[in-house]
Amino acid sequence: MDISYWIILGLSLLEVALLVGVITFFFRLRRSEQLLAKLQKNQKDFLIKIEKSVDLEQQFLTNFAERQTELLHLDAQLTEREKQLRNLLQQAERLSQSPQFLRQVILSGYRKGRSVKALAQSTGLSTDEVELILEQDKG
Repeated sequence: MDISYWIILGLSLLEVALLVGVITFFFRLRRSEQLLAKLQKNQKDFLIKIEKSVDLEQQFLTNFAERQTELLHLDAQLTEREKQLRNLLQQAERLSQSPQFLRQVILSGYRKGRSVKALAQSTGLSTDEVELILEQDKG
């Protein structure tokens, strides 16, 4: 056999090996492109989820701020209501301690049949003071 025959045979085998190499490289390249496309899709999905999460967090913070403002407003209203009730309570205490009010309580209670002792206990006065008020009314 001639040397040119061996050279042609060697070059043909080399071409076949190169062709197999190119085909293998092509399939690996194709698989890499598919993997890259899948990674890009997953990245887009992840970014969408991050955006949704950021939106939810912003809504949560906005809602929280609104609730805080509402609570501060309610606290101010409650404080104002507390002041009003304290003033009314002080007025009621002053009224209930006034001599005219005590006199009216004693007289109306006595007319309803309550005893002097019961009237003294309910008004915080002594029985002598209750009797004195009742005598002033008769006289």
